[in-house]
Amino acid sequence: MQEFWQFAGSYWWLAFPLAGIGGGWGRSWSKSGERRHQRKIELYKLAHPEVAGLDVSATKAAAMVSAYEEPAPQGYSTADVAKLMADHDAVNRRWLDYELDVGKLIDFPMMSDVREPLTVAFLRAKRDADALRPIAATDVAAKSRWDDYRNAVNAFAVSFDVAEREAHRIKDTSFSDVDRQRLGTAKKLVKIAEDEAASPAERQTAYKRARKELDGLIVLPDVSVAALEKKVARMLGGAQ
Repeated sequence: MQEFWQFAGSYWWLAFPLAGIGGGWGRSWSKSGERRHQRKIELYKLAHPEVAGLDVSATKAAAMVSAYEEPAPQGYSTADVAKLMADHDAVNRRWLDYELDVGKLIDFPMMSDVREPLTVAFLRAKRDADALRPIAATDVAAKSRWDDYRNAVNAFAVSFDVAEREAHRIKDTSFSDVDRQRLGTAKKLVKIAEDEAASPAERQTAYKRARKELDGLIVLPDVSVAALEKKVARMLGGAQ
């Protein structure tokens, strides 16, 4: 102990630079925490647009975003990557539920409307996540690659959730009464075109009329048209 105090007495001046370093670390940590807090608030606002314009106190904001708080990942494993790939697949399947179902797109036209910012946002997030997806979980050999892919999949999931929630909220309310009637007629015709109990002539006529009713209202993605045409063609072929 005496040696320690002798050392401290001889090098007392080290207290000043060490204090400065400690203070710098503290300020850096505080700013980093503030940035994380702000990102969580923005994430909450994105997922809950009804509160986006409100003046929220710091205490209330902290409580609101607590459900979105995730600990900073310290590492990852092949199992973590495999789970993330499965999560990625799950969001893609939800997207395909719309892309391959014309009737569902008629019910929620915003999901295919590239004029809508929320639709564009989730399509861009999907593109980014798909581009970063590894072929196999073992291909992710660097933490930076893991972080990039993880962030991209999370962004895709959140942006899709927000767009889907909005699409279900507004449905076809952005269309006029006449256009909504056309959408309703198109949906009935699509059901006939996909109905195995209908005659080949009825299915073919219904398909053509449905496309005509949708013209100028909804731009169906190519994959949606291909899926519907394939289904109708299969039924027509089976009836011959």
